[in-house]
Amino acid sequence: MINTTHKTIIGDSRNLCEINDESIDLVVTSPPYPMIQMWDKSFSSISSKVNDALVRKDGQSAFEAMHHELDKTWNELYRVLKTGSFACINIGDATRTINGRFRLYPNHARIISAFLDIGFDALPVILWRKTTNAPNKFMGSGMLPSGAYVTLEHEYILIFRKGPKRDFSDPLHKNKRMESSFFWEERNKWFSDIWDFKGVIQNLNNRELRNRSAAFPLEMAYRLINMYSLYSDTILDPFAGTGTTSLAAIASGRSSIGVEIDKGFAPVILGQQKKFLDQANDLLHSRISSHNDFVASRSLAKGPLKYLNEPHGFAVMTRQETQIRLYRIAEIIAGGEYETKVKYELAGNLL
Repeated sequence: MINTTHKTIIGDSRNLCEINDESIDLVVTSPPYPMIQMWDKSFSSISSKVNDALVRKDGQSAFEAMHHELDKTWNELYRVLKTGSFACINIGDATRTINGRFRLYPNHARIISAFLDIGFDALPVILWRKTTNAPNKFMGSGMLPSGAYVTLEHEYILIFRKGPKRDFSDPLHKNKRMESSFFWEERNKWFSDIWDFKGVIQNLNNRELRNRSAAFPLEMAYRLINMYSLYSDTILDPFAGTGTTSLAAIASGRSSIGVEIDKGFAPVILGQQKKFLDQANDLLHSRISSHNDFVASRSLAKGPLKYLNEPHGFAVMTRQETQIRLYRIAEIIAGGEYETKVKYELAGNLL
């Protein structure tokens, strides 16, 4: 059986003093997007250089000053991440008109540059097609040539690794890695470089919090956590917001730490964690159903699958899937201040 702990720290991610060196197994986060107007106030409140550049209508200086603040968080991530662990950063580029000139502010490129300077290795990126814009929406001069601009309908999921590959040479970690495996058909879907699902509609009653939140989909965090970590690993989100990463960690059997500068989000995060049991178990049920549908379809087309998963008894495509263990949530309880504890039990026979 496994148990996990989910802690929310009210603090500034530019100084993760409460988190020990080399204690984090994976980072999944989405920071404030530089040069998106909804974040101007937040960046200006922590940097006079940002505010001065915006007042002067100097877009490039404002862009760089905003990223200078994010760089401080990226440096902290390098400190707290274990060697061989990953950081997954969801970010979108910005478009904006300043002084009558419309241009792109390439946030993803600036962040890649910063991570490389710190010492991370950059890995192939994922394009998230948000499909939020209707196909007839465009920017610029309509049907007149030379003045129109393509719409931005995707964001990036940047993938970085700290140092060489994670070591799984000892039997304990080797077994846990096998138990944390994902299905063959999930691997084919998840490790594509284009993901296509919708964004999240904000359901916050507090208008100020709603204006400050830009939550990414649970599906995004759930995939990344299962792709790049093992059961009982600790997942960090330094820009916790409404706590989506913590929910995905709960559903995945991982512990989590969320850092959020705005204390107003704390009751939102804790409230969502407290009532997440049914939704998390529904997510597990959907995953099992999808696998069973795949097995039925594949068996009909190609014949019976060769391997059998030992803990649960269902057919699987490869030997690497034979030790997968799937856990349902048995209980979610309050821990200490800003803390939630989760108890799991092995799902029964899933045939």
